[in-house]
Amino acid sequence: MYRVINKQALFKRLFLYFLPLTLIGILIGAPFVLLFIGAVSLLLWHYHQLYRLSDWLLNQRSFNPPEGEGAWEQIFEGIYHLQHRNRKKRNELAELIRRFREGAEAVPDAVVVLQQDMSIVWCNQLALKVLGLQWPTDHGQRLDNLIRDPKFARYMHDHEFDDPLELDSGHASEQVLEFRVMPYAEQLMMVVRDITRLKQLEQMRKDFVANVSHELRTPLTVVTGYLEMLDSDNLPPPSMWNKAHHTMIEQCKRMDSLVNQLLSLSRIEGARKQDNDKPVNVPKMLSLIEIEAKSLNQEKHHQLVFNIDQSLDIVGSADELRSAFSNLVFNAIHYTKPEGQVAVSWQVDADGQPRFSVIDNGDGIAPEHIHRLTERFYRVDKARSRKTGGSGLGLAITKHVLTRHDSILEINSTLGEGSTFSFTFTKSKQAFMTNTKSHKSVT
Repeated sequence: MYRVINKQALFKRLFLYFLPLTLIGILIGAPFVLLFIGAVSLLLWHYHQLYRLSDWLLNQRSFNPPEGEGAWEQIFEGIYHLQHRNRKKRNELAELIRRFREGAEAVPDAVVVLQQDMSIVWCNQLALKVLGLQWPTDHGQRLDNLIRDPKFARYMHDHEFDDPLELDSGHASEQVLEFRVMPYAEQLMMVVRDITRLKQLEQMRKDFVANVSHELRTPLTVVTGYLEMLDSDNLPPPSMWNKAHHTMIEQCKRMDSLVNQLLSLSRIEGARKQDNDKPVNVPKMLSLIEIEAKSLNQEKHHQLVFNIDQSLDIVGSADELRSAFSNLVFNAIHYTKPEGQVAVSWQVDADGQPRFSVIDNGDGIAPEHIHRLTERFYRVDKARSRKTGGSGLGLAITKHVLTRHDSILEINSTLGEGSTFSFTFTKSKQAFMTNTKSHKSVT
């Protein structure tokens, strides 16, 4: 148990030390000499203890202080307890800092702690990736010297942090970052979030509303115009009526097709119960698609080649898979110039997985359009798409169908040379059956 030294104990020790010296000095007739010798000895002893303490504090080869005597025993013991408490507090503080850093690293956003002069105090690993910082090289550097953007510099210098700042990143193409700054304890905490996907979704929503409105407005305008021309008392001549009737029927079918595709896409986006999957006779399905493709190809005179493995079947939803297959084949026919080549393949690839591909020698697609082809109503050439009757939903439907069947649509295209649309199913989707296919679901 640690004992605390008080003044009474110190005076008592001094009294008991000097009293015998005084008595002996009186007996021998030299009390002051003995008191002087005793004081000098006591002083030298204290200096020795002080040296031991100084040597231990400076060199500290051991956590435990040296053994003390007399009053120094309590001093050394007190220093030991003080150091033990400090070490415990340092460990608690280190544990708190470690937990704070682990928590900051677990945050799905980039976090940067700044001084008021915008010098960097600390940042998590995600900040190194998102902002392109280097640690510990950038420690103490001003952040506005590392992010050289006038909007960012103005935002930080104005100190108006109620609204976040959106900034295009210079470290990644088409990346949008959101900066939020929270002042605290004479410092600034900056949270940086990648909102690229949110911006893309917002733009897709706007494009979707605009495109649906446009696609429905055109046929409605045509139908409304003809209906306004009709008058029960003054009907148009038969030739004009036949043309108007035919046009209105076509536009109504176009609207009906668009609505059906939207409903189909909405249905496909829902959760799919894979327990309802059935074996699909893909070769028979593709043979029917080939017949439809040849009928569709009468005006363009493409060279159609179907290379089908007649024994290769898979498990899935027949109706959905037919949409995916037919959309790719019919798109190739629509968007390839007359007398072009379209090759359809359904084979097992080198990894033993069922693979479907459609290859054409059309105009090709520019790289900046490829990643957006599966968006609803997105078109590379809007005028040409409307001329061919496309709605811009085919590839969106195909993408969702493949996602529901654990596959991904792959698009490779070169301008002036053509395009390849393909996808691969896992081996688990392949259906191994007997030669009798009467029990298989087709279309």
